[in-house]
Amino acid sequence: MGNPATTDIIWDAIKKELFAVLGMVTKELETRSTGIVYSVNDNKLYIGTGLESWKTHHIRLNPEVSITIPIPKRIPLLPWIKIPQATISFSGTARIIPAVEAEHNILRSVYRHMADDQDLLEESCLIEVVPKGDFITYGVGISLMEMRNPELARGRAPVK
Repeated sequence: MGNPATTDIIWDAIKKELFAVLGMVTKELETRSTGIVYSVNDNKLYIGTGLESWKTHHIRLNPEVSITIPIPKRIPLLPWIKIPQATISFSGTARIIPAVEAEHNILRSVYRHMADDQDLLEESCLIEVVPKGDFITYGVGISLMEMRNPELARGRAPVK
């Protein structure tokens, strides 16, 4: 018996969150990671950043990235008890989209009320991440008690 998380359950969990860790590789083939805020549109993740940021620079050199999304777990009425977070991890291919060329609905979902600030947009871009392969999960789609069993806690589902 394995983890019951399906592709649809995983996408629903991804859409409910907004924070993730983006992994990338530098020109010198050194790994780097950074926390990001993302938005989801059409099963792609969008991250706002500066056109000249180091994230943008690294992704231009190597568009292969990884994403890990932590999902907080809590015991109702006992929030001080620490519980490991559930996670969703996957590989993806990223591309840089200058903000001035992006669709307005995506800009609004990423930049919210600042989506009409032309000065900001001229210096910004979106990183579009298209997931590929499989989602690798821990603790997604199961209860806190089931998370104690690694066989139930670990899961894998195709990105589709």
